[in-house]
Amino acid sequence: MAEKRRMDFCVECRKDTEYILQRKTITKTIRDKDYQFAITTAVCPECGEEMGIPGLTDQNIREVDEQYRAAEGLVTVDDIEKLMKIYKIGKAPLALALGFGEVTVSRYLSGQVPSKEYSDIMRAALTSPAYMKKLLNENREKIADTAYHKAMNAAAGLEELFAVSDNMLHVIAYIFEKLEEVTPLMLQKLIYFIQGVYSALYGRPIFEEDCRAWVHGPVYPKVYDLFRDFKYNPIDDPRFAVFEGAAGQLTADEKRAADLVINTFGFYGGRALERITHNEAPWQNARSGYDDKIPSNAALTKDSIREYYMAVDKTYGIGSEQGIRRYIQDMLRNWA
Repeated sequence: MAEKRRMDFCVECRKDTEYILQRKTITKTIRDKDYQFAITTAVCPECGEEMGIPGLTDQNIREVDEQYRAAEGLVTVDDIEKLMKIYKIGKAPLALALGFGEVTVSRYLSGQVPSKEYSDIMRAALTSPAYMKKLLNENREKIADTAYHKAMNAAAGLEELFAVSDNMLHVIAYIFEKLEEVTPLMLQKLIYFIQGVYSALYGRPIFEEDCRAWVHGPVYPKVYDLFRDFKYNPIDDPRFAVFEGAAGQLTADEKRAADLVINTFGFYGGRALERITHNEAPWQNARSGYDDKIPSNAALTKDSIREYYMAVDKTYGIGSEQGIRRYIQDMLRNWA
């Protein structure tokens, strides 16, 4: 089927012409402060004048709104909708739980821009179940029993769900930030490789958890429980809004190790990464005595991972992406 041409009436040319969509920077003053926004415009290729295309004004409003919120660090409508979903709470009870007026959240969902103070409260509630529980208790008398208990149970469930160390959480958040699609299998292997590379380069683990020698390679059980519902699909759930901002807690050294892994191992799917771990001594030694398909909960200790990757570093130089790529190629070649 032929692609539909972009045609509309050009006031200047006085005829229908095929227009071109372009980006244009505009300056707007909001609350006595100047901002620059990139918006979409439709241009007539014959006369060069801008054309009024149906729906374009609404799109420009959305573009300005999104960029303004980003510039000021304000929550978006999508953020507020996530807040309602993860805590299973409606607009009015959410507003009361946060200490706002009853219709405040409804106004924000309709497009009204929140103040920085109110935005910070919503963002904190979005990223911290403990903070949300605190607000719910502070405003307990304003909220109906049903809404209160549903939200409290959701917050408690989130706290239990995210029962991993802070740095494990930070590493996972960084992976999500850097990669567009991550499956549970891929995530398990990437955090294992990050542990190995960081341990080899800096002589200590990046997070405290030990992983287990499961059939499909190294697995961190708490992380598995966290994402098990996604099976082999990319991870996407409003509950994981709690990861937002966590990546910024990593040190420069931790980011360096994570980037080395993400920029190399991160180009492979979960199955290929699984094959690499099956060729590595820590998993093989921990699986000693087990048939390929027999479950095992034997630990791959942090010491065994560090020692193995220190040896890999001596051979390949895993302080560089080039060295890691050579290692990956050799491990995949050995599998074949």
